[in-house]
Amino acid sequence: MKETLNKLNKAFENRVRLGIMSILLVEEWVAYSFLKKTLEQSDGNLATHLKNLRKLNYIQEKKEFKDRKPHTTYQVTEEGKKAFEDHLNAIEEIMRSMGQTNKDSKG
Repeated sequence: MKETLNKLNKAFENRVRLGIMSILLVEEWVAYSFLKKTLEQSDGNLATHLKNLRKLNYIQEKKEFKDRKPHTTYQVTEEGKKAFEDHLNAIEEIMRSMGQTNKDSKG
C-alpha cells in the first residue's frame, strides 16, 4: 500500500489543479476565463495554480489578442497527460486494494 501511495502525484493533491487537469484532458485548448468561471477561483489563485502546472511542464499556455484584448488559453502536454493518468491509476489501485481488504476482513 505504501508503494502505491508514493505513486500519487503531489501536483494533483489540490482540488483546483485536479480540476484544471480534468478540464484540459477533455478540451484541446481552454480559455483562462472558462477555467476561472468553472473552478470559481480568483485571478491570483488560478494564476498561481496554472503557473505551478506550467513549471512542471504539465500544461502549456498560448497568449494572443482577440479584438485587441488579451486572450490566454491552456492545453495539457503529453507529459501532463502521462502524469495525470499515473496519478489516477494510483488512486484506482488504492481503491481496489481497499475493496479487497474489506472483502478479506468480512470473509
